[in-house]
Amino acid sequence: MTFYRYPDPGHWPELCRRPVQEMATIRQQVEPVVQQVQQEGDAALLRLTQQFDGVRIESVAVPPEQIRAAATRIAPELAGAIRTAIANLRRFHIAQKEDMPVVETMPGVRCWCKSVAIERVGLYVPAGSSPLFSTVLMLAVPARLAGCSEVVLCTPPGPDGAIDPAILFCAHELQIDRVFRVGGAQAVAAMAFGTETIPAVDKIFGPGNQYVTAAKQLVALDGVAIDLPAGPSEVLIIADSSARADFIAADLLSQAEHGPDSQVLLLTDSQALADEVERELEQQLANLPRRDIATQALRHSRLILLHDLETMLAFANAYAPEHLILMLEKPADAAERVRNAGSVFLGHFTPEAAGDYASGTNHTLPTNGHARTSGGVSLDSFVKKITFQQISAEGMCGLAPVVETMAAAEGLHGHARAAAIRRRAAGGEHV
Repeated sequence: MTFYRYPDPGHWPELCRRPVQEMATIRQQVEPVVQQVQQEGDAALLRLTQQFDGVRIESVAVPPEQIRAAATRIAPELAGAIRTAIANLRRFHIAQKEDMPVVETMPGVRCWCKSVAIERVGLYVPAGSSPLFSTVLMLAVPARLAGCSEVVLCTPPGPDGAIDPAILFCAHELQIDRVFRVGGAQAVAAMAFGTETIPAVDKIFGPGNQYVTAAKQLVALDGVAIDLPAGPSEVLIIADSSARADFIAADLLSQAEHGPDSQVLLLTDSQALADEVERELEQQLANLPRRDIATQALRHSRLILLHDLETMLAFANAYAPEHLILMLEKPADAAERVRNAGSVFLGHFTPEAAGDYASGTNHTLPTNGHARTSGGVSLDSFVKKITFQQISAEGMCGLAPVVETMAAAEGLHGHARAAAIRRRAAGGEHV
């Protein structure tokens, strides 16, 4: 990690930059893939799977019996851990359900709002250097709680053409029986436009590499909704002298091992802690199985020494991290001043890894500064809010003059007439 000591705020924008992504070049590579799938359907998927994944398969569909059999192919300890994670995710996400009461905005004018599930959703689950079965839980739990009537899942096949059994087990536990072994931009295109085998969906969810992100952005131009343009993973840690260096190093490396384009930052007001963290990073990195990946990520990561907590919070809000860890003596006080972050982890015993798997919050979060304007995936991501209103004759007598006056001022006399004709029928007078 590059060490910066008390950088001037004028240099903060440069320190907040993420690893460069040449999205224009990537989109040029992705666009032909999307077009092939849109035009050729399953034939393109089979050809592209062989081209990009090096696997020849006869069909992209995973037979239901393979999904059901997955429970026999994973360790009982893992099955138990997954079920506990599902239970925690359900508890947290079901609490997000909102029943809005009917509001009488004026006598005889009743308005209310109802959450209605998106009918068809597609879930993308990455499986590059390691199959991310936890993503199935993060997406399928809220989809099921929301009541989505059709849920399809796409994930890349392994070298043998099969899907990782943990992914299939998670799908089975959450009643997803439409699983397809196709990945990358071609999977996004298949869910967006549909093929002979894969149905088209209304909204696509899930993280992925830069090609998946580019494909999601492209299909969004054709009217297919997406969750968020998730990029490389990132974490920012704010730590004071009460923090433990081994905890900090472990959390930094847990994000760095995601991929070579991940980014991790440490902000601290303690020179001694910064020095200790550098030593601890070196020791922990030495025996990390994915140390080559983590080492590449650390090359564009930063350790920044700042004067005080107020300055560290200001920098964190400017950076708007996907994950923000507050390793502070009084984290709750600092949390109240967080304005831009995807998910916040308070205290010394709350690692970001807990949120990645099983605490109950969702790990599909905004990256690349998008936390300034949007949050992560939640139950609301799988529903749309439909508003309703019902007005009585009495209510129209009171509301119509307001509508007529405003509509006439905008020159929309048809609008004014629609209100006036009802007012007169109800016996009301124009004011």
